[in-house]
Amino acid sequence: MIGRTLLLIPAYNEETSIGAVIGEARAINPELDVLVANDCSGDATAANARRAGASVLTVPHHLGLGGVLQAGYKLAFELGYDYVVRIDGDGQMDPHDIPAILHALRTSSAQMVIGSRYLEKDDGHTSVIRSLGIRFFRAVLRPILGKPVADPTSGFVGVNREALAVFATSFPLEYPEIEALVVLRRKAFHFVEVPCRIRPRHAGRSTITPLKSVYYIVHVLLGVVVNILKFERHRWR
Repeated sequence: MIGRTLLLIPAYNEETSIGAVIGEARAINPELDVLVANDCSGDATAANARRAGASVLTVPHHLGLGGVLQAGYKLAFELGYDYVVRIDGDGQMDPHDIPAILHALRTSSAQMVIGSRYLEKDDGHTSVIRSLGIRFFRAVLRPILGKPVADPTSGFVGVNREALAVFATSFPLEYPEIEALVVLRRKAFHFVEVPCRIRPRHAGRSTITPLKSVYYIVHVLLGVVVNILKFERHRWR
């Protein structure tokens, strides 16, 4: 059984790239439904997404990445989707890798599949500071998850309905990728990684500055600690 599949694209002011991302994804994977979770963009993101053939969920206030993703996951769960693949709206993630993520979801026992930039070789588009952060979180997460994770900050992620049920009700609100792994670990869920490619952004530039990178590391580390404490409290009840 293949199951119903949704491509979820969180977007905030991505009017210059969102149409191309949707068009490319639909050309490669015509069976996918596409939902753009529009984080109250102030530009033509929503209009361009509809013009490209996607459905659009616009939240009433700017929620940030985690909030708008949870809104998308919640809607996907309520609509009965079996699988959801998330890609970003800036064009860096290659839709040609979506079938590999779906294949792993459908054939493995994992509830989450991560598209990893680092399984085959290091990604040349990652800054030095972000690369150091990724190495740090690899070391932090390995004993927590019970296995290594090559790309803990990847936003190219597929989930099945079990994980979707969790994310529809409990999802980290800011910088969610790493904390989401710990949330799933609390449920004794599993993940696997498959290789994926990364490309230059279609337009614009990353908002992650060196200062924000430091904030990111501290913020996510605190989130991981909180989730570990919740896990230990639940285990000893």
